[in-house]
Amino acid sequence: MADPSSYRPQPGQIPDSPGVYRFRDEHRRVIYVGKAKSLRQRLANYFQDVAGLHPRTATMVTTAASVEWTVVSTEVEALQLEYSWIKEYDPRFNVKYRDDKSYPSLAVTLNEEYPRVQVMRGPKKKGVRYFGPYAHAWAIRETVDLMLRVFPVRTCSAGVFKRSAQIGRPCLLGYIGKCSAPCVGRVTPEEHRELAEDFCDFMAGRTGAYLSRLEKEMHIAAEDMEYEKAARLRDDIGALRRAMEKNAVVLADATDADLIAVAEDELEAAVQIFHVRGGRVRGQRGWVTDKVEAVDTAGLVEHALQQLYGEEKGESVPKEVLVPALPDDTPALAQWLAERRGSQVSLRIPQRGDKKALMETVHRNAQQSLALHKTKRAGDLTTRSRALEEIAEALELDGAPLRIECFDISHLQGDDVVASMVVFEDGLARKSEYRRFQIKGRVGDTQVWHGEGQDDVRSMHEVVSRRFRRYLLEKSRTGEWDPQDGEDGPSEDDGKPKRFAYPPQLVVVDGGRPQVAAARRALDELGIDDVAVCGLAKRLEEVWLPGEDDPVVLPRTSEGLYLLQRVRDEAHRFAIQYQRSKRGKRLKAGPLDEVPGLGESRKLALVKHFGSVKKLRQATIDQICEVPGIGRKTAETVAAALAGAVPAGPAVNTATGEIIEDENPAPAGASSERGTEQ
Repeated sequence: MADPSSYRPQPGQIPDSPGVYRFRDEHRRVIYVGKAKSLRQRLANYFQDVAGLHPRTATMVTTAASVEWTVVSTEVEALQLEYSWIKEYDPRFNVKYRDDKSYPSLAVTLNEEYPRVQVMRGPKKKGVRYFGPYAHAWAIRETVDLMLRVFPVRTCSAGVFKRSAQIGRPCLLGYIGKCSAPCVGRVTPEEHRELAEDFCDFMAGRTGAYLSRLEKEMHIAAEDMEYEKAARLRDDIGALRRAMEKNAVVLADATDADLIAVAEDELEAAVQIFHVRGGRVRGQRGWVTDKVEAVDTAGLVEHALQQLYGEEKGESVPKEVLVPALPDDTPALAQWLAERRGSQVSLRIPQRGDKKALMETVHRNAQQSLALHKTKRAGDLTTRSRALEEIAEALELDGAPLRIECFDISHLQGDDVVASMVVFEDGLARKSEYRRFQIKGRVGDTQVWHGEGQDDVRSMHEVVSRRFRRYLLEKSRTGEWDPQDGEDGPSEDDGKPKRFAYPPQLVVVDGGRPQVAAARRALDELGIDDVAVCGLAKRLEEVWLPGEDDPVVLPRTSEGLYLLQRVRDEAHRFAIQYQRSKRGKRLKAGPLDEVPGLGESRKLALVKHFGSVKKLRQATIDQICEVPGIGRKTAETVAAALAGAVPAGPAVNTATGEIIEDENPAPAGASSERGTEQ
């Protein structure tokens, strides 16, 4: 741990103005980002006696090794820069809300010629109108099913739409009246777009005027004795009323607001958001976070606002945001929200009436969410902690291995040799840190082994050497290690987490004593002696340690053994996946893939022109030149490549004994020559 006084700025160096500051650790990674109205006053708070600081703040300042700051003109600029840096650097000591699920939204693709209504997840796209998010996708589909009776907008995919247009026959929804069938021209693009816009208006809460219009049309039809039309309008009104009932009225008709509530304890906090549009609850979502920094309710609200509206613009930011506590810089936050919306946004605490009552409901949901999260996680936390402690005790480690890396080798009879590296932190898989390797038979400038073949031991030595050589290069950035092999480390000092920058406390290899010895030898050659190594053999699930004649046998009921098995199996899965993808690409290769400078488009043009690679091989250079985009030099290269390839024998139908003629065009990127797969 670092002493904060060792990197404390000199008196007078810190400006007394708004700005954003970053704390970095010894590896120059950004571990905390904050903003302040006065940088001088805020940073002075971090350099008090460590014993007087909040425990989380004390951990942060003792983990950090330096601090830097950027001066801005206004508090709004500081808010924007803080949000950008937190998103860019992902600092470990900043509050980060974990979305407990992926929430679906109802989307209308107004950016298409024929807008489509569908359920969407993930990032929002330009030109698409969104409603929600909703807690369940089935709730969206039920609502859409009711509304399609009145607004028969297209819901089919692009492929179904194109197919119906080609055959001149609509899909089932077109026949039962739940689609206006623009694919076959029953309505014009303009009429269909008008339907989509009416659908959006109704979903946005402008329901009263539309229902009044339908009721008026129904009465007129009844007076004119058009009873079938009147009955249809009556059923339409009923369908719309049933759709409206799914979102109960909670506030006045004109109310557009988001209500944010927070439930917290000393370690964690849960946030719940209700989206109210047109006086009705149109969506709900929730987050949970660990309180890794010393933050109160107002601070949690500020972080929630940044995450909720950081990527939003226009009507996605409501006119009113109701919160349980106002952040310190409420005027700056309100201005930031107003800039994102394009008009004024009210940020306040509800004091009385329906809004306060609804806020209490949102708070109860937040409390239930936190209780449910803690119930689910209690067992996981206890089990993972016990597993890590058992591993540390069995392997005689100094502490629990909070970061475990596992390596596995995969090949098919010595071909396409690859390796995988998976990472588990605190007993959980961290997939963003996974890496995969192609085995080259070299480490740096040293030839390790020659030839092809299945040599898992040498492959393991190579992959561990390559991984930790990169780690040493990262350490060289801070002067902790002087690289001897002439390779340059990263040129940027941007504070982002680098590949291979974090050392593990434990390296696990898939295998027994030979693989463990190879991994240990690779670490010793690089001078790394603070990383433990073990291997897990599949046959008897024995744990092998370097230099030991006998394995460590963990009980079958051991949580530590179960965690090691999960790590090993995940590494095996990841390696097999990569190896199969490489093998698949190799087997799909054909003779045209060997022609230099011949891309996918021209390969496809050649096969399409001649019908098959077999006929292309029989063509003359002049005939090949007739293909658009193929010059004489390319034609000569193609002819030479095909002449050098050994043609395959005829394919035989094993059921009938017939010889199958190669008349069908081969798919793009694949060979029609069956003999080239060997």
